[in-house]
Order: sequence, then C-alpha cells, then structure tokens
Amino acid sequence: MNLPEKENLQKIYGETETSTARFQNLADQFAKIYGHDHAEYFTSPGRTEIIGNHVDHNGGKVIAGSINLDTIGAAAPNGTQEIHITSEGYRDEIVVDLTKLSKNNYGKGTPALVAGMMEGAQKNGFKTAGFDAYVSTNVIAAAGVSSSASFEMLVCTIINYFFNENKMTYTDYAKVGQYAENVYWDKASGMMDQMACAVGGPVLFDFADRNDLKYSKLDFSFGKFGYRLVIVNTGKGHADLSREYSEIPEEMKAVAKELGVELLHEITQEELLKHCNEIEDDRAVLRALHFFGENARVEEAVEVIEKQEYNKLLELMNESGRSSWELLQNCYTMKDCHEQKITRTLALTELFLKKIGAGICRVHGGGFAGVIMTIVPEKEMQNYVDYIAQFVGRDNVYPMDIRAVGAAHIG
Repeated sequence: MNLPEKENLQKIYGETETSTARFQNLADQFAKIYGHDHAEYFTSPGRTEIIGNHVDHNGGKVIAGSINLDTIGAAAPNGTQEIHITSEGYRDEIVVDLTKLSKNNYGKGTPALVAGMMEGAQKNGFKTAGFDAYVSTNVIAAAGVSSSASFEMLVCTIINYFFNENKMTYTDYAKVGQYAENVYWDKASGMMDQMACAVGGPVLFDFADRNDLKYSKLDFSFGKFGYRLVIVNTGKGHADLSREYSEIPEEMKAVAKELGVELLHEITQEELLKHCNEIEDDRAVLRALHFFGENARVEEAVEVIEKQEYNKLLELMNESGRSSWELLQNCYTMKDCHEQKITRTLALTELFLKKIGAGICRVHGGGFAGVIMTIVPEKEMQNYVDYIAQFVGRDNVYPMDIRAVGAAHIG
C-alpha cells in the first residue's frame, strides 16, 4: 500500500517519524477493511479560537487558527452510491446511501452528519458519489477544538478531490458543514469552526457576507513572543447544552430584528444604545453589547499583530474573555448554576498567572461547559500543566501549537 510522501508529512507536521507511523496504521487498516490496494490520504486539523467569541453567526469578525491535532483519512472511490467510513475506536461503520438522503432516514449521530453534508453539497451544485474511508483522529472530542468540524472538512476534502476536480472553495466546505449541522443536527452553528479547520494557520475571518466569506492569513504564533497555548478540558457538563448554545445567536438576531435588520453587523452599537430601553430582554442586550465590543477587539488585534505588539494582543484576548464571562454569559449554564467548571478553572488559573505575573486565560469555544484557553510563558508552561492538572487531571491538559496547513489532500 502506498503512503504519503515524507516531504509532504514534513511540511504539515514538522517531522516524519511519528506521522509516518500514523499513516502506515491508517493504510493497513484501510486495506484490511475495504480491500483496496491504493489509497489517497487526507488531513484536517482542529481549531482554536484566538479572539472573536460567538460573533460569526451575526456577521462578525474572528481570529482563529488551525492546531497541530488533526483528523486523517485513507480513502478511495468505490463505484457505488454508498459511502462507507470506519472510524478508529468506533465499532459501528458509518454507511450513507446517497439515493436515500433525508433527515427522516438519518436521524442522529455521525451518519446523519455525513448524510447532511452530502445533501448540502448537492444543493450547492457539487457532485457526490460513493467512497470507502478509514479515519483516525487525535483531535480531542468535546474539548472546544472542533472535532466535528475537523471531520466535516476531511469529508469535504475527500469529495472535492475525488468528484469535483478540486473546484470547491473553503467557503463551499463551510457551507456544506453548516448545512449538515443546522438541518440534520438542529444545531444553530455558524461557519467559523469549519473555516478555521479548512484554511489553516492563524486567520482573520469576516462573516459579514455569508456567500462571500472574507479571510486573510496572519503572520503570527504564540511562540514568536515566548508563549504557549494550553487547552484545559474542565469537564463535561451534565446538562444538555444545545438550547443554551442556540439561544446566543437567537437572542442577538432578536435584537437585530428589533432594530430593523437581520444580523447585528448591519447596525452599530450607537444605534443599539438609542433603542436600548425599548428592548425588554436584558440578557439579549448584554449579548449584543458583547458582539460590538468583540468585533472592535478583533479589528484592533489585527493591527497589534501587524505591529508585533504582543503584550497588547494578550490584553485584548483577556478583555475578550471577560466580556464572554460578564456580557455573553457562556461560562456556565443557567440550568444548574452550581456547576461551574469553566469559571472554577479560570479562577484557579488566574491564581497561577497572578503569581508568575504573566499570561492570560479565557473561555474557549462555545462555552457553558468544557474548555478554557490559557496563554502562558513558555518557561512556565510545564509548571502550569502540573498545577492545573491537580484540579482537572493530567489527561485533560493539552499544550499545543498552531499549524500552517488546513484541510488538504496529501500526495
């Protein structure tokens, strides 16, 4: 069985030994399960949101980056109208019949996601056909680094390469992933997660025009100024959080509607303030104020990155985290206000950062339960890992880096 070229692995992973072993296992399992003697290989990273929390769905701006954890796949067309995917560590094969795409036929789980993506691709004018794939991932599930979007972008890359002559854009990928989540999973997600996984590297996204998403790569890494990114999984919440997540875009859009527009990016904070007393939902107003403040912080962050004023960048990221906690209010669920693993871990982290006199921490991703981000001086990283592991367990602490390559076919 063929393997990816080592020079391509070096470009993506910065090494070849560990990555070659991963792809060798992938190839062996793919051949064993599906009997193909040749495979094409694909990669799709997870993502980290650097600044711009919960604004994409209202046409806001976000700085996000792909990370050095990814979902990889070996795949080949099978000449049928059925998709077969085996995912390492999962017993049940994912099977999707392209002649029977409907939400009624695929009610839940990953099969529904894949079916929704295929329907989304078709509705956007792209071809689909059957393929076999074996997939493996080291993107942490339920840890705010978008394991589902990583998988979605992998599948998009596969159908783009096999069936669409690489004509699909990253925006097309994101639309397909969003369609599946919105329609088949009933999840009111935007397109930020998908775009960040697909594009790769640190990127500025502008979601004002859904049909023509603007994005530009930024020359930036935390290592450039002696810091490291650490993701801390604070523990899964016990409540069903789907409603909590959906209420954020819904409430922001409700404020926009009160002011005569569809999304908040179409108006200004000044217009909101003029009509503030006319809006009865106080939390919706607070969340709208977060949107405007966050958008302004993202724009300022781009400027300070260009000027390499990294201490100012950390200040902006810290302000963003505070706004998420106080205005957006996505650090714990109102369904059980006594369970506050995110705010507890933030408070414990702030004690450490105050002691060393450097670094910031903030909620990461969707919030309510799950994950925080800490940016800590590189020389203090291991001390922080050891410290916070006392409270959350070592297996829940993930030092990581931003990688330059997004979702891609690997030759």
